[in-house]
Amino acid sequence: MTTEMILSIFLGIGLAASSGFRVFVPLFALSCAAYFHIIPPNDSWQWVASTPALIILGVASIAESMSYLIPLVDHMLDTVAVPLAGIAGTLVMASTLTDMSPAMTWALAIIAGGGAAATIKGTAATTRVASTATTGGLANPAVSVAETGAAIGLSALSIFSPIFAMIALLIGLLMMIWVVIMVKNRVKR
Repeated sequence: MTTEMILSIFLGIGLAASSGFRVFVPLFALSCAAYFHIIPPNDSWQWVASTPALIILGVASIAESMSYLIPLVDHMLDTVAVPLAGIAGTLVMASTLTDMSPAMTWALAIIAGGGAAATIKGTAATTRVASTATTGGLANPAVSVAETGAAIGLSALSIFSPIFAMIALLIGLLMMIWVVIMVKNRVKR
């Protein structure tokens, strides 16, 4: 396994995990990186570097992020976004993998990409439910802003430094699990 392959796996996992926070933000980040020739997409993903893809994914990212700021709408989006995050994580991971057989590409994309995105989205949705239970939904916009910030930050970090993105992802995941456990314990009291 080459260094380029390892970095492409780290890039894919970072962008896939970012899909767990916001479905369209990492796809938009990938589109920007491909459009500005920072990351060369796979042959079958050349379309992501096009101007129409850049505009569509940018508008979708803004619409999704703004929609999460509206109480009740955020919960409805979570019900749809959990499976969509897994799909987006799988696709974004597949788009970044280089020099691998199709079988290995899709196996890694489904397991690592889809798994990372679904895990993050499930944890984020649980955090939103806990926030609603403890604050009556008043803190949900702050949670949404933090999630959007995490999606943007993790996407940027994944593109410019995939190794640090993996480290940040592991630390962030442990912190999210800790917060969810603390909030659940507080709700039980």
